[in-house]
Amino acid sequence: MSEAVEIFEVGPRDGLQNEPRLISSQDKIALVDLLSGAGFKRIEVASFVSPKWVPQMATSAEVLMGIARQTGISYAALTPNKRGFEAAVAAKADEVAIFGSASEGFSKANINASIKESLERFRPVAEAAHVAGIPVRGYISCTVNCPFDGPTPPSAVAHVAEQLHAMGCYELSLGDTTGHAYPEEIAKMLSAVRAAVPLAVLAGHYHDTSGRALDNIEASLDAGVRVFDAAIGGLGGCPYAPGASGNVATEAVHARLSALGYDTGLDAGVLARAANMARGLRGEGAI
Repeated sequence: MSEAVEIFEVGPRDGLQNEPRLISSQDKIALVDLLSGAGFKRIEVASFVSPKWVPQMATSAEVLMGIARQTGISYAALTPNKRGFEAAVAAKADEVAIFGSASEGFSKANINASIKESLERFRPVAEAAHVAGIPVRGYISCTVNCPFDGPTPPSAVAHVAEQLHAMGCYELSLGDTTGHAYPEEIAKMLSAVRAAVPLAVLAGHYHDTSGRALDNIEASLDAGVRVFDAAIGGLGGCPYAPGASGNVATEAVHARLSALGYDTGLDAGVLARAANMARGLRGEGAI
C-alpha cells in the first residue's frame, strides 16, 4: 500500500485573495463545490480580514454559508483577530487559521505588527477557538527569505513555530512566501523547526515563483513532512511579497507525489476540471 500524503487545498482563499478582478460569490462557491468532489480532507475557503485590505474576501461569509458541504471535509477560514474569528464561527467555518511571520519586515508589512505583537494578537483567537472546540492552524510566512529583511534565520522560524504550537495550533504551515528557496535551504529550516515542535504538526506551503516548489516538496518529504498546501490551477501569491507569482499548483503536486509512489487520495480528473475553472476565474481561459 502506498504511503499517504495530504494536499491541503488553499486555492479558494490564498489563491483568489490577490486577484484584481472581483469574483462573484457564486463563482467561488462553484469552485469549492467542484473541489469538494476531488477527495480533499481540508479546503481553505475564506478569509475574515478587513475588506479594505483584501477586497476579494469581502464575501467570505456568503461563500462559507453557500457551499454544499460534504461529510469528511473541513472547510477552513483565515482569522487574524477575535472579530474575524467570531465572523468565521457565525459562518460555520469548521476550523480557523492564524497567520504570522518569521521576519519582522514582513510581519509589519503584512499585518502591521511586530512578531511579538502578532503573537499577542493571536492569543485571544486561539483561546476562543479552544473554548469553542474549533481547531486552529498556524501559518508562518517567510520561513527562508523575506522581501524586506533578506534571508530568514532558521532559529527565527523555530521560535515562532514553538510559540504557535504552545498556543494550541494543531498544525503549522511553513511558507516559502517569496518562492525563491532552494531544497537545501528548506531542509535546513525544517531541521531547526523539528527540534522545536513535533514533526507530525508540520506542513509545507511553497510558492513556485522560481520553479522549485516541487523540488522543495521532495526535500520536505525526505525530512518527514506529509502535508502540503497547494492552490488549484496555481492560483495566488501574496500582495505583500512583490514578485511572488503564485502558489504551487495542486494538480502538479498531485502528479509529482503520484509519480513518487505516494497516495494523495485525489481524483486527477476532478482536479483537471477545477484547474480549468480556476484559470477561467482569473481570466486566463480554460485549456
